[in-house]
Amino acid sequence: MSSLAAPLMLVAMTLYLLQVVSMMMAGHLSALSLSGVSIATSFTNVTGFSLVCQSMVLPMLLSNCATVCIHIPLCWALVYKWELGYIGAALAIGLSYWLNVFFLALYMAFSSSCEKTRGLYLDDIFSSIKEFLHIAFPSAAMICLEWWTFELLLLLAGLLPDSKLETSVLSVCLTTVSLHYYVQYGISAAGSTRVSNELGAGNPEIARGVVYVSLILSTTEAVIVSTALFFCRHIFGYAFSNDKGVVDYVAEVAPLICLSIIMDSFQIVLSGIVRGCGWQHIGAFVNLGAYDLVAAPIAVLLCFVAHLRAKGLWIGILTGTTVQATSYVVITALINWKKQASEARKRIFEGTCSTNDELP
Repeated sequence: MSSLAAPLMLVAMTLYLLQVVSMMMAGHLSALSLSGVSIATSFTNVTGFSLVCQSMVLPMLLSNCATVCIHIPLCWALVYKWELGYIGAALAIGLSYWLNVFFLALYMAFSSSCEKTRGLYLDDIFSSIKEFLHIAFPSAAMICLEWWTFELLLLLAGLLPDSKLETSVLSVCLTTVSLHYYVQYGISAAGSTRVSNELGAGNPEIARGVVYVSLILSTTEAVIVSTALFFCRHIFGYAFSNDKGVVDYVAEVAPLICLSIIMDSFQIVLSGIVRGCGWQHIGAFVNLGAYDLVAAPIAVLLCFVAHLRAKGLWIGILTGTTVQATSYVVITALINWKKQASEARKRIFEGTCSTNDELP
C-alpha cells in the first residue's frame, strides 16, 4: 500500500504546489491580494490520479517537479518584479499548467514506454465512450459536489462585512486542507486500486484487509499532521500573509481545521474503497446529501444568522464532512466482500467472452 500510495501522493502534491506557491507570494502583498488570487485560482483544483498508469507515475512526478521549479521564479517575477500582484499569481498558474502539459506531451510523443499506445483507432475510441462515461460521470460527481461546496463558501465569505479578512482566512484554511487532501488521496487511490484488483482476482478477504490497512495509514498521518498544525497555529498564518489580523484569525480557526483534517481523512480513504467496489453512483448521492443538503445550509445559518462569520462557514463544512465520513463507514461496514468478488469475477469473464467473440 505504501509503495503504491507514496508516488501518487507526490504526483498530486507537486501539482497542487503551483497554487500554494502563488497564494503565498500574493498573500504577502496584502489581504486583498490573498483573497483575490484565491478566488482567481479557486476552480483550478486538479484531482483524478487514482487511475494513473504505473509507467506514467515517474514521468508525471518529474514533469511536476520541473514545472514547480520553473513556476517559483516565474510567479515571483510576475508578482513582484512586474508588479502584477494577484493577477500575476493567477497568470503564473495558468502558464505553469500549460508547461506541464507540454512536458507530458513530449514524453508521450517520444518515449518508448508509450510506443504501443500512440496509434489511435476511431472504432476503438467510439466503442469505449459509453463505458468510459458510465464510470466517469459518477466519479466526477463525487468530487465536484464536494469541491463546489468549498468554492461556494469562499464566495459567500465575500458577502461578510470585512470581506477581505474573512475571504483571506477561508482561503488559507481551504488551501491547507486541500494540500493535505492530496496526501490522503494517494492512500485513497492506492486503496481503490488494491480493492478492485483483489476483488477481480477473487480474494475478498484480502480486499477487506486493504480497508483496515488504508484506515491505519490514513489515521496515523492525519493525527500527526493535525497535531503539528495545532501546536504551530499561532505562526502558521505567516506562511501566507504578513497581516497580523489574518494570522491571528487563522490561529482561531486552526482547531476546526485540525478536526476537518481528521474527518476528511476518513471520508477520502473510504470513498476510495467505494470507488474500488464500483459504487461511484452511491458516493455521488452521499456527497450530494452531505454537502448540498447538510453542510451548505448549516454554514449559511451559522455564518449569517448566528454571526459566526468564517468560523460558522467552516463549522458547516466540518458538519458535512462528518456526515459524509459516517455514511461511508456505514456503507463500508455493510459490504458483502464475497458477493462483490463474485460479481467482479463475473464481469471480467463476461468482458473476456465478448472480446473473444469479436476476434476474427
